[in-house]
Amino acid sequence: QVQLVESGGGLVHPGGSLRLSCAASGSIRKTYNMNWNRQIPGEQRQMVASVSDGGGVWYTDSVKGRFAISRDNAKNIVYLEMNNLRPEDTAVYYCEMVITNTDGDVRDYWGKGILVTVSS
Repeated sequence: QVQLVESGGGLVHPGGSLRLSCAASGSIRKTYNMNWNRQIPGEQRQMVASVSDGGGVWYTDSVKGRFAISRDNAKNIVYLEMNNLRPEDTAVYYCEMVITNTDGDVRDYWGKGILVTVSS
């Protein structure tokens, strides 16, 4: 079993900052891409940032220059530093990891999500 648990969400004023963390635990052999996705009520879930096992990063246009994704391979943790937050960043944020488990299966694992609210 592999579990992903997000932390660090909450309420922040516009222009503020938050740091999300997602820790993977369980029967992990290797992690590949680590992603952050978000879902705004009434809309489809979309990816906002990704970091490969080689360290390459990708961001959706709306967060470029404001968000930074990073990872700690030794601890199987992915972070999302969010700065200059806007009300339109309000969403449930989900982490996602592609992981080879100890059975040798490569699977896509998801956290349960954490709410980020940007409001004055």
